[in-house]
Amino acid sequence: MHLAYPAVLSALLFCTGLYGVLARRNAILVLMSVELMLNAVNLNLVAFDVWLSKAAEETLHSGQALTLFTITIAAAEIGIGLAIVLAVYRGRGTSDIDKLRDTAESHDPDGPDRDASTAMQAEKAEATA
Repeated sequence: MHLAYPAVLSALLFCTGLYGVLARRNAILVLMSVELMLNAVNLNLVAFDVWLSKAAEETLHSGQALTLFTITIAAAEIGIGLAIVLAVYRGRGTSDIDKLRDTAESHDPDGPDRDASTAMQAEKAEATA
């Protein structure tokens, strides 16, 4: 088998995952798209490992070892990510990324994100009182 076939399949999988990350609003679908991108990388690692082992005399299989590490890290990432998404869904009632971003940017006047003009007005009011 030529190296081009798994490389093209890997590129298509990665582009599909990238589109999913950029276009989706649901946090679970974004996590699934990240997993798709990681699987594309794994496919590339194994394909190039097999290709290089045919070209060289050594059979170290470092690409397959890196793939096992990537699968392990991806499993841990999806477990923690899913736990965070479920906790946020229970607390806020939605897993829409845009709505979660809006709730994170609260406009509390006493909060640390108070702009300079509001701070100066508060200092003037305290000075005149």
